[in-house]
Amino acid sequence: MFADAVKRALRKNKTLRYGVPMLLLIVGGSFGLREFSQIRYDAVKIKIDPELEKKLKMNKVSLESEYEKIKDSAFDDWKNIRGPRPWEDPDLLQGRNPEILKTKTT
Repeated sequence: MFADAVKRALRKNKTLRYGVPMLLLIVGGSFGLREFSQIRYDAVKIKIDPELEKKLKMNKVSLESEYEKIKDSAFDDWKNIRGPRPWEDPDLLQGRNPEILKTKTT
């Protein structure tokens, strides 16, 4: 009888019902975040193979190299083509005749 009263009192106690799990979540979450952030710092310390590092540096694309590629390009003759709306047929908009579009959508 006493055990039933204690169980009933513990079920009605909002601190034990909601507060304790919340505190466990906060404390457990801080330990979990510490472990996950430590993985990031440990990964930086890992040394990679020198050959692989050379290959990565050779294939590295910089902003300056891309600028040099497109510096002399002429952008005067480009055409702005909008993408299709969800109710429109995509094949009609990709550079097709605008008269066809007017007849199809109206």
